[in-house]
Order: sequence, then C-alpha cells, then structure tokens
Amino acid sequence: MIKFGLIGVGYWGPNLARNLNQVDGGELAWVCDQSEKALAGIRRNYAQVSTTARYEEMLASPDVDAVVIATPAATHYEIAKACLDAGRHVLVEKPLAFTSGECDDLIERAAKKNLVLMVGHTFLYSPPVLKLKDYIDAGELGDIYYAYSTRANLGQIRQDVNALWNLGPHDVSILVYLFGRPPVSVNAKGISYIQEGIEDVVFMYLDFPDKISAHVHLSWLDPGKIRKMTIVGSQKMIVYDDVETDAKLQIYDKGVTKVQNAAETFGSFGEFQLILRAGDIHIPKIAATEPLKLECQHFADCIREGSKPRTAGDHGKLVVQVLEAAQKSLKSGGSPAEVGK
Repeated sequence: MIKFGLIGVGYWGPNLARNLNQVDGGELAWVCDQSEKALAGIRRNYAQVSTTARYEEMLASPDVDAVVIATPAATHYEIAKACLDAGRHVLVEKPLAFTSGECDDLIERAAKKNLVLMVGHTFLYSPPVLKLKDYIDAGELGDIYYAYSTRANLGQIRQDVNALWNLGPHDVSILVYLFGRPPVSVNAKGISYIQEGIEDVVFMYLDFPDKISAHVHLSWLDPGKIRKMTIVGSQKMIVYDDVETDAKLQIYDKGVTKVQNAAETFGSFGEFQLILRAGDIHIPKIAATEPLKLECQHFADCIREGSKPRTAGDHGKLVVQVLEAAQKSLKSGGSPAEVGK
C-alpha cells in the first residue's frame, strides 16, 4: 500500500486529496497546509489522515512513501527538493520549477535515489488528448501544418504568477507531447490590465521543427470559459474542445489536394491545380474518465513498477524551457527567444 502525503489543499488540493484516496493500491495518509480551516475540512472527510502545518513534520513520519505538491509555483522547487532528499517519490503540480536549472537539480536528485519525479501536466492523462496523439502518430492528419489554441476564462486571477506561467504549462505540455519535441523558438507578447507587471493576457507564437507552427492565446479576462485547440494537417483537421461534453474531438476530413498533371486532367494548364476537399466530420466516442484520477493512478503505478512517468522530470523541464523563452520574449516586447538558450 502506497501512502501519500499531500502538501497544499487550496484551489486544486481537494481534488488531489479525493483522487489520491481512491488510488488502487494507495491511500491518503498525511495532509499539510498552513490553513487550519483547510486542515479541519480534510479531517472531516478523511478520518484516517494525519494533518500538520509543517511539511517537515510529515517528512519525519515513516507513514509517507510519496508526496504530491500543490503549493504556489514559487515554492515548488524548495519543497520538492526537501521531499526528494527525504527519500520520497514526488509529484509536483505544474510548473515543475521556475528555471530549467532548478529542474535539472530535481531530476538529478531523483535519479541518485532512484525516486519517481513526475509533473502534474494533467491534460496528458486526458482521454481526448491521448486519442488525438494516436491520430497524429498514426498519420491520420498527414503532415502537420500548424496548431492554434485558446485557454481563457474570467477569474482565477493570480498574484504570484502571470497568465503565461499559470495557464501556459497546459497548452505547451500538450503541444510538446503531440509533436514529440519542443519548439525551437518563441515569440510572446503580454499585457497587464489588472495588476501592474503581471500579464493577464498573453499571445504566444511557437516555431517547431519541420515547419510546424503554433499560436497560443492565454487570458484571465474573457467573457467565457474556452479550452480549445485546433490541429491542421495536410489530410485532416482536428478540433479538441475540452469544454464540450459529448464532442471533445471533432475530426474534419478537409484539406487541399495538389493535383499532378493538371493540364491533362482538366484540359488547360494552371486550372484547378489545387483542389479543396471537404468530407465528413467524425466525432469519436471517448471514455469520460477524470484525467486527474488517471494521473494519480499513473503515479502510483510508476512507483510500484519502477517505470518512468509520461510526464517525468525531463518533460517538465522541456515545458519550463519553453516558458523561460516566452518570458524572455515578453520582457523584450515580443522579440524571438530560442528555447533552451
């Protein structure tokens, strides 16, 4: 039985507590938070759980095998480092850290002690995203041309990070996963409307290898909740809409066909060399399993089997490197920034 400790039960923590306590072969054993009100709520719902305001007390207990960290982003590195040094497997909510150097340090500490280090890029455990990855890898879309996404809503305005570091890890992690590699450069422009120096709206342009490009719009100031991504290929196009309930993936058999020997086919050279194709729209049936449940179970399975997580430390580092480059571009007014430089 894997015994989990959870540090942080603010906005996302209660969801983690519920899912950790339902893991096959695991249970929630400890919860840490500086709010006594939050801890009282945990004690009401989970009678077996020990609580504390100091994570050092949790780490001193022999009843913790693995720790999940859901604290403010600025604290991720120090807390994760302490947990790894204490010999605990670690799942860190996004982002893994604020610098790629900090990511390297955590990855090295985990490797030295043969511990699982995993990042909570929850959408990489979402059935629609996994299905979308299958379609791309199978060549269903043909050559990938470009992608664009919007992640926006009104609310959840943060004071510790900007919209790039708060919302950006989701779309960046999805794109890196779908395309199998990170972008080579990033342009980003952001605007601070509510709080000086904290961008609440960000537009990001990413250049991937093989002429693949992506555009990402992130915002805390939007009239509706939008979580939508479109992938355009030479053969098909797919819209992934996480807000939809019954049609999260919509596959369009649409594209442009380049016709060879157009003069022979149509009678005059230059006529109809490019043919627009508009076929059926297919909506596949996808299991409605909660991604966070799959993520928590994956963490436990990796600990038990000694296997590498889908969102291991190196994946978390790639995402942070993209965000670092985007932040650099933001501060320069939108100049291109190379990823990993």
